Amino acid sequence: MNLPDLLHGALARNPNATALVAPSRAPLSYDALRQQVAVTAGALRAANVGMQDKVAVVLPNGPEMASAVVAVASTAICAPLNPKYAADELRFHLSDLAAKALLLPADDIGPARSVARELGVRCIDVRWRRDAPAGCFELAGFDASTPREGGRSPGTDDIALVLHTSGTTSRPKIVPLSHANLCSSALNVARVLQLSKEDRCLGIMPLFHIHGIVAALLASLAAGSSVACTSGYEDGQFLPWLDELHPTWITAVPSMYQAILAELARYPDGAAATRLRFARSSSAPLPPAVMQELEGALQAPVIEAYGMTEAAHQIASNPLPPGRRKPKSVGIAAGPDVAVMDDAAHLMPPGTTGEIVIRGNNVTRGYDDNPEANAKAFAAGWLRTGDQGSIDSDGYVFLTGRLKEIINRGGEKVSPHEVDEALLEHPAVGQAVAFGVRHETLGEDVAAAVVLKPGASATEDQIRAFLFGRLAEFKIPSRLVIVDAIPKGATGKIQRFGLEAKLAERMRPTLVAPRDAVEVQVAGIFAEVLGAGDVGAFDNFFALGGDSLRGMQALARVRDRLRADLSILDLFKAPTVAQLAAQVDRVRKAAASAAVERVLADVERMSEDEAGRRLQQLQGGANGDRR
Repeated sequence: MNLPDLLHGALARNPNATALVAPSRAPLSYDALRQQVAVTAGALRAANVGMQDKVAVVLPNGPEMASAVVAVASTAICAPLNPKYAADELRFHLSDLAAKALLLPADDIGPARSVARELGVRCIDVRWRRDAPAGCFELAGFDASTPREGGRSPGTDDIALVLHTSGTTSRPKIVPLSHANLCSSALNVARVLQLSKEDRCLGIMPLFHIHGIVAALLASLAAGSSVACTSGYEDGQFLPWLDELHPTWITAVPSMYQAILAELARYPDGAAATRLRFARSSSAPLPPAVMQELEGALQAPVIEAYGMTEAAHQIASNPLPPGRRKPKSVGIAAGPDVAVMDDAAHLMPPGTTGEIVIRGNNVTRGYDDNPEANAKAFAAGWLRTGDQGSIDSDGYVFLTGRLKEIINRGGEKVSPHEVDEALLEHPAVGQAVAFGVRHETLGEDVAAAVVLKPGASATEDQIRAFLFGRLAEFKIPSRLVIVDAIPKGATGKIQRFGLEAKLAERMRPTLVAPRDAVEVQVAGIFAEVLGAGDVGAFDNFFALGGDSLRGMQALARVRDRLRADLSILDLFKAPTVAQLAAQVDRVRKAAASAAVERVLADVERMSEDEAGRRLQQLQGGANGDRR
């Protein structure tokens, strides 16, 4: 099957059915979408663009982007790009793709046109009117009736779409996806979600990303249903879109759902009127606390799925009710074969942890012109996903993190997703992301950034304290910062890689001199043990390069000099100078109180003068060092 076949199936069932809608626009029928594809094909042939040529598409999210992706991919090789790319990013993508042409808005004033001209890439203007049906456009300057290549329909193995991987840890790779890959995945999504002609997806995912292209757009077309094409999630627009566009379901990433929850919290009465059949989450792990809150707010089931670009999106999915959804699972195989493999390329039994691998009709055959990447990615006919996880005896897939995201804290492996979930259990935390930071002796340490829920209040210390008892001590973030927003990638996904650099200033405390005698002594001990310079009241022992071994050395000096016997757990809970000094006070006062109790118990055996002297000595020992 190819994309024209996919569209023809819905067209044959009901040509007048609505395919695309958009805010304040007339709808576009399946027959009109077919005509748009045909007209675009003729215009591209007139522009001497063939089926094997790559056409970059840089259009704003919306119905024209949706119909352009379908039309270009049905005629040539579509390469959708983020319209917010800067000049250097566009230069890389256009040259790496060897794009023959670039579609962009006729009134575009961004860097895309100048970069394309610099590289010798032909620019083709796209024009549309706001009073025309959603998704109608024309390619300016080309006669759509001019034939080329005899109008040959693409084969199932012909490439329809190329996308770059995110490239967070290496040079981005080009993923070519065939017509068969895309159609197979779209049909898989439609089947799992039981989509029908009565359904309508609220499309808020970007259409330069595989999630938006396949799960929202192509799966809807495969089912003969419709897509409500928006400009992407905008704060304050979710409820108005529901009211105007009448969607029955939505697919998005967790960070978008967290933003939707914040919007619904401001308008609790509006949430009851959503009338969504379900919500689907993919492209990043959905914390259980967010899922539970979202189901309550939307009054609809939330289905978590698992996908990646190389699989033309969908790999696994939880079933709709009454099917079983397992907590923290991304569901069962939903298209391709899914297994777990060890480092030696041996498949592993149920319940064991290894790397998730996939194979099937929706999986790419390999990266474009990259034999080294292909050699690493494919093993015994399986594609290595780079995700760590396990599959239980019922076939449910559990992900424990990206192999490259796992934080190696001095030999202890920490899954950042586990830390995220624990943070989100705090009633004041709306968003959370844990990430690795460089550490002098441990190699890596755990840090986290959180966004508080609207109207909620909590301190960084309170949130860290909340984690003790929920996570092992070595998993507790040594550094935790409260921010207004967590930096996200172009698709709305939170990207852990690079957060250390982006939040470096926020995580670096302002140097405040120790404020009393105990803080002075604790700061001096930190400096001695760590070989540090000036140590301030709010400097963190672990952030300064400390580890458990050096922590024991510091605590030994605290015991000798300050007469306070603390454990390494005390240091984990109170890692700053000010916090540890306060803990020293508490321990010494508790010890003094215990001593006073012992004296009082023996007071009947002492004279009045002797008891008074003993009490004065104990009080002086407890309070003297704060002078």
